[in-house]
Amino acid sequence: MARASLEKKPAEVASMFDGIAERYDLVNDLVSLGQDRRWRQVVRESVAALPGEKVLDLAAGTGTSSEPFELDGAYVVPSDISFGMLSVGKRRRPDLPFVAGDATALPFADGSFDAVTISFGLRNVVDTLGGLTEMLRVVRPGGRIVVCEFSTPTWGPFRTVYQEYLMRALPVVAGAVTRDRGSYEYLAESIRSWPDQTGLAHLMIEAGWEHVAYRNLSGGIVALHRASKPS
Repeated sequence: MARASLEKKPAEVASMFDGIAERYDLVNDLVSLGQDRRWRQVVRESVAALPGEKVLDLAAGTGTSSEPFELDGAYVVPSDISFGMLSVGKRRRPDLPFVAGDATALPFADGSFDAVTISFGLRNVVDTLGGLTEMLRVVRPGGRIVVCEFSTPTWGPFRTVYQEYLMRALPVVAGAVTRDRGSYEYLAESIRSWPDQTGLAHLMIEAGWEHVAYRNLSGGIVALHRASKPS
């Protein structure tokens, strides 16, 4: 479950992202110093979507994370709980089939997709285990999941500096661009409170995924977890 001190209802999460939708991609690029582009490329390679495969991209926001799968010839469905994000995305990419959806109650039939991916959104799902279980439901037997999420830096001294940056600099920089410092204070705290690499792997196993593995990116600032649905 999400940490009690950070727990928000789905409508509250949606409203928060509605308010920062217009400049969300710009802020991501700024606060990550451009590394978000590399992280998206690693996700693309890990999903390894084949032409004609169906890929569900959760917490897709404006669809920036979905575009690489379309380029690979897959049928990608960008889904997000925020109507503000979806509206911005649909305006930019009217050809993509954006779908509003709560990750804990997805509007898709069992086994609808070959793969599901979620980047920097799982920690904002109000019920982490429930979301992982729901993702398992909508993927076909033998299908795969790729989760890209902020995590715990592996080097202790850098970890301390990073956490201070999150709590102090991130809300200031992001707030200056979006005029909404409060939302980024919440997002910074959600990163600090998020399980480490092993903790998330255990949650995925508990949800029913198998062959769970992860790799660290940028020294553990981000971790990419992969797993498959039992056949």
